Amino acid sequence: MHSWTQRLLAAATTATLLLLAACVAASALDAFHVPAVQAQAHVTKINRFHKQINGNDKVTLTFNVSADLESLFTWNTKQVFVFLTAEYENAKNALNQVSLWDRIVPDKDHAKLQVEVKSKYPLIDQGSSLRGRKVQLVLHWHIMPNAGVMIRGKMPLSEFNLPDAYTS
Repeated sequence: MHSWTQRLLAAATTATLLLLAACVAASALDAFHVPAVQAQAHVTKINRFHKQINGNDKVTLTFNVSADLESLFTWNTKQVFVFLTAEYENAKNALNQVSLWDRIVPDKDHAKLQVEVKSKYPLIDQGSSLRGRKVQLVLHWHIMPNAGVMIRGKMPLSEFNLPDAYTS
């Protein structure tokens, strides 16, 4: 006969293995899910483009973002973190990424975005290399599951050129 502690340990081990199997199955099913995100973003206005006292270029923008993120949601999705970055090249770096705007999408009911917004975070370059620079807007998303690994993705949206001279 087994003691009550041995029986409790056997039940806890069985429950842990079943939970582990459910988590592995959830992650495996999400690995085969291919989302079809549709999105657009366009800069509507360059609000201010100036040189800061410390010599860095600073830009604030207004832009439109429209996105259908419903395909990112599965039965295992807890929430989606979506953000828009400005990407550009300069003499120092082959790739510079600056986050301009972000949002947490809690469920599929809030997955269709249609916003015109001023950049939540300014585009600041360390130095004065933004004048006349071509900048690409890229939409990124991080899918946070209930169980399993976080899934990341991105989509290039549009390009625009910054002015050759500072504005105020």
